[in-house]
Amino acid sequence: MTKKERAAFCVAALKKEYPDALCSLEYSDPLQLLIATRLSAQCTDARVNTVTPQLFETYPTLDAFCEAKVEDVETIIHSCGFYHAKARDIVAMAQKIKADFEGRVPDTLDDLISLPGVGRKTANLIMGDIFHQPAIVADTHLIRITNLLGLVATKDPKKVELELKKIVAPQESNDFCHRAVLHGRAVCIARRPQCEKCCMKDVCKSAKG
Repeated sequence: MTKKERAAFCVAALKKEYPDALCSLEYSDPLQLLIATRLSAQCTDARVNTVTPQLFETYPTLDAFCEAKVEDVETIIHSCGFYHAKARDIVAMAQKIKADFEGRVPDTLDDLISLPGVGRKTANLIMGDIFHQPAIVADTHLIRITNLLGLVATKDPKKVELELKKIVAPQESNDFCHRAVLHGRAVCIARRPQCEKCCMKDVCKSAKG
């Protein structure tokens, strides 16, 4: 079985197991998803979802974020960790979106990664979930699981992204990433994978038994 064939099997298996491939971050517009994703670095999505309601109520518009005091944002997002850098980036990204992109979250990878605090993982999430373009979001779950499956042999996020783009059908790529996250939380748990329950055990290079 080639890597492309194994990838197709995994896409189908995960689609059957997790038909609703949804981002677990809660948001109502592109800016909110961008900010929530920045907050999720080194933090659980569940924690972010407890913080963002107050944040988005306090700053309901792009202009509100542009005019926000960094220290006030820090107070709200404190529990997400790394709050100094995250608050600074949130205000700065809002200001750059207003100044350079006519107040709209940009829709290309290069423009997105030009925003403060936005890397390829965040940019790809926005590209896929907001603009419905093929994207690979190389988060820790996806990196770990695709290495275990034998689809990739690197822990470098950019290399994982580029390798998976070669073997995962573009129209399936974004949902595949969301489903891998769900699978990583439910079954293929770090350091204690439940291989006997895994829908991909028949093609996984690391499956036990």
